[in-house]
Amino acid sequence: MRVELAGEWIADSEEVILLHEPGRYPVAYFPISSISSTALIPEERKTQHKDLGETSWFTVSVGGKESRHAAWQHTGLPEHASILDGFVAFAWRAMDGFYEEDERIFGHAADPYHRIDIRQTSRHLVVQDSGQTIAETRRPLVLYESGFAPRWYVPRADVDESFLRMVEGQTFCPYKGLASYYDIGERHKAAWSYQEAWPEAARISDYISFEADKIDVFIDEKKLDLEPGQKVTPHGIDRGLDPAELMERAKDRQ
Repeated sequence: MRVELAGEWIADSEEVILLHEPGRYPVAYFPISSISSTALIPEERKTQHKDLGETSWFTVSVGGKESRHAAWQHTGLPEHASILDGFVAFAWRAMDGFYEEDERIFGHAADPYHRIDIRQTSRHLVVQDSGQTIAETRRPLVLYESGFAPRWYVPRADVDESFLRMVEGQTFCPYKGLASYYDIGERHKAAWSYQEAWPEAARISDYISFEADKIDVFIDEKKLDLEPGQKVTPHGIDRGLDPAELMERAKDRQ
């Protein structure tokens, strides 16, 4: 994995460690020996990680460009986390890009244990708002994703789009791609769509899914309830990329 800032590689290593913490995206830690010797400027800032002890912070400087609080190292590691001794992590949004080989990683480091499975079903799905039917289908797709409740996707042809109002702002998932959102009446971002989903999830492209804690979703007449702890943390588009460039780069991956 490599890290880029201001057009220069500041870290490059095949010995990266991915740290997985509950409720957080994976974080890549680089051996300090793989980082440019002039890139890290120690700061006075110290913080305390509840599980990993005292943490020292760095400004990252390269090519006349500086990014404060952009890297950190755990300097008071407990024994069970000693594998991170001598490793440094970079703030994802503070860098210009992270790469695996020659391909840029979008969104955040991918979790090798994360899985997506999409299945066709003939179950009866109905979406309603105050008794008004917004969508009804017997051909939804159900998407199973590690750590989250099943998400039900409806063919656009089976949705009354007069109820949907697209809102500004998109989020990015490194497993599914770029998501656009819709308000339904007073319910903000109650539906979303991956209009051009990543190849790995292409079956849900241009389908619409509905947030069960914002709008009434029924499967075979049973109302769905979002399971505790199943909320998704939205992730913005990477620094230095707009939606058009993101999608263009995605096509290069196909």
